[in-house]
Amino acid sequence: MCGIVGYIGDKLAIDELIKGLKKLEYRGYDSAGVAIVEKDDLKTIKTKGRLTDLEERIDTQFTSTEGIGHTRWATHGKPSEDNSHPHSDCFGNIAVVHNGIIENFQHLKAELQNKGHKFTSQTDTEVIAHLLEEYYQDDLLECVFKVIERLEGSYALAIMHKNEPGKIICARKDSPLIVGQGEGENVVASDIPAILDYTREALILDDGEVALVEKDNITLYNSDKKEIEKEPLQINWDAEEAEKGGYDHFMLKEIHEQPKAVRETIRGRIKDGQVNFEELKYLNYDKISQLNSVKIVACGTAYHAGLVGKTMIESLANIPVEVDIASEFRYRDPLIKNDDLVIVISQSGETADTLAALRESQKRGAKVLAITNVVGSSVSREADEVIYTWAGPEIAVASTKAYVTQLVVFSLLSIYFAQAKATIEEERQKKLVQALSNLSQYIEAIFKEEQQIEETARSISKQENVFFIGRALDWAVAEEGALKLKEISYIHAEAYAAGELKHGTLALIVDDVPVISLVTQPHVYDKMLSNLQEVKARGGNCIAVAFENDREIENEVNHVLRIPEIDPLFSPIISVVPLQLLSYYAAVARGTDVDKPRNLAKSVTVE
Repeated sequence: MCGIVGYIGDKLAIDELIKGLKKLEYRGYDSAGVAIVEKDDLKTIKTKGRLTDLEERIDTQFTSTEGIGHTRWATHGKPSEDNSHPHSDCFGNIAVVHNGIIENFQHLKAELQNKGHKFTSQTDTEVIAHLLEEYYQDDLLECVFKVIERLEGSYALAIMHKNEPGKIICARKDSPLIVGQGEGENVVASDIPAILDYTREALILDDGEVALVEKDNITLYNSDKKEIEKEPLQINWDAEEAEKGGYDHFMLKEIHEQPKAVRETIRGRIKDGQVNFEELKYLNYDKISQLNSVKIVACGTAYHAGLVGKTMIESLANIPVEVDIASEFRYRDPLIKNDDLVIVISQSGETADTLAALRESQKRGAKVLAITNVVGSSVSREADEVIYTWAGPEIAVASTKAYVTQLVVFSLLSIYFAQAKATIEEERQKKLVQALSNLSQYIEAIFKEEQQIEETARSISKQENVFFIGRALDWAVAEEGALKLKEISYIHAEAYAAGELKHGTLALIVDDVPVISLVTQPHVYDKMLSNLQEVKARGGNCIAVAFENDREIENEVNHVLRIPEIDPLFSPIISVVPLQLLSYYAAVARGTDVDKPRNLAKSVTVE
């Protein structure tokens, strides 16, 4: 999730851009840059690293009062000065900053290169600057309308041209962009914190809308190029609230960002009813058809994602899969063959144990596919193939949206493998692809039940022990639910395969102890009900996560947390959401530091 700031007014633009970008540092970034119109020339300064690095690069006292700036979270191309925003055209007349992903950039880039355009970066954004150059005829606004007609994907754009000083043109589709309406100055931003020092009135751009921003005027247009009027939104948040989008904690904000993260991770990877991984070069259909086995290696939450991925791949593609904890993988002398595929999962891409497992696998002759959220990370650089989860940066230590997007990648990958091996019927594939397309709506539906989840969480917050149970895929989700609860609320939580209850765990079930059960797998449904009866007979407080149309479950438990109906193979992607909320609200009730739990770090870079 990158940051955009634009300023036009009476103050020194460089100072205001840096100040605004600092308000967006919480979003996470790996490079930064600014562009200003200075004495009829366009000046661009950018660098890999932090805003302090950018400030050190600014060694001239500029006088410009208009400019745009950007903090970049790498998507296309590793973190570097060349890949940093703003991007420009061949002649340095245009500056563009962009949030989002241009899906058809490779096609556009090839077209522009054939026309003689020279590219200096690996990014998708640079094609926008060159398209602007191609279409520009002394009217930047009209040019922008022509360019956005060519773009597929998501974008929030701020654009300047040195021949049209006093103007910033903005456009938005599927990525947030606002214009702060001030007095004698106006501000463009991707998020509210960057405008609060100037105004409390924000014009929120909707998809397809374009804004012409000048010092004393803001003109809005719809997708038909017609001028429109909007009432500004009055912002009453304080600065800290604004960084969190009005949420009390980053974790809750990130839970609520999951529908968008899911859409971004799927975007461009489903075409004509088929899963399409254009980014994979080695893993083509021929290589996949020859796979004998897959090994998944990860730590913590990512390991739980791997447990789900195992069942998805085996179920759809009929490929045997093993899942290993990365910290144990090297030390058990794993049996790896040259034709094996090792999948490593790491949110940060810097997890020490996972990186060591990657290197060990390659040393033994295996090809490694990485699933990570960070472009340019060690894991992404060293793996033979990489699939990125477009979750955006996570600020809270406890992973939520990164985990869910890892599950989404495994869902896509399992269908992709099945396509290659011809192990899935066309009708089943259509239904699964449709289920993936509806995922964001399903997650949003769960948020409507948030108050009930919060009430349930307050009741378990008074307990010191909580158990999670499930069968098949539900057991893997139970493991993640228990981890979330223990890491942020400090309640002792354990997960068990429900069939193991009678092999020792029932000794721990006493009156009122909460037992949270996941009940979404039809082929073990009756057995799960029997396990719940065992718990209930011993006084346990049974809480179930079940499908919205399941009425039988009400007879076996004390409380039911409902989720939308979905193919059971993909139910882990949504059934974990109530557990995330349950953990969050239990931690809040206990007064813990939700975003920074004790003794834990976001990226584990030591073994």
